[in-house]
Amino acid sequence: MKTFTEPRELVEDPRYTQNRREALKVLDLGVIDPPIVKLIEGFSLLPQCFTLQSCYGHFLYAPGQDPHNLERLPSIHEGPVTYRIAYIALCLENSPRGGSLRESLEHIPAIDPGYVQFGSARWFWARHRNTYALQVEPSRFMTEDEAIVEHAEALHIEQVRDIFFIKLGELLERDLGELRRE
Repeated sequence: MKTFTEPRELVEDPRYTQNRREALKVLDLGVIDPPIVKLIEGFSLLPQCFTLQSCYGHFLYAPGQDPHNLERLPSIHEGPVTYRIAYIALCLENSPRGGSLRESLEHIPAIDPGYVQFGSARWFWARHRNTYALQVEPSRFMTEDEAIVEHAEALHIEQVRDIFFIKLGELLERDLGELRRE
């Protein structure tokens, strides 16, 4: 993400409720990458956040491939692979629930700190305060939207990406469970 920075602290945002309402009104699950539709739909149920953008991450290794393909990488391949980053950008409410979610999101990079980052993006923050992005990207490319890597590294990225979305799903289920118990 070209404007990726260290995560900022939560601040007051008197427009949060209105921004969330507007974002949910225009949320079109039909344009979300199919493997993460349920995840994005689930985050929309949490009152302490809303999704701004997301991408499942795409690997391009053959000429003429659809840049939005969802194919798994072949186990054997000669040559470089272009990886378009997997990420989710969320706007959080400055509240105890929002703070708790932010704290949980901060732990996701423990999956593989060399390949998963948590931070803010200036572009998102300029439009909505308290926005945070989690991305799967080799750290040496963390400010880029895509990276060209060797096949072996692309296989590792694919594995990290899969775990990343599983962990986000587990975090979401925990928070939805807490919401249901209230």
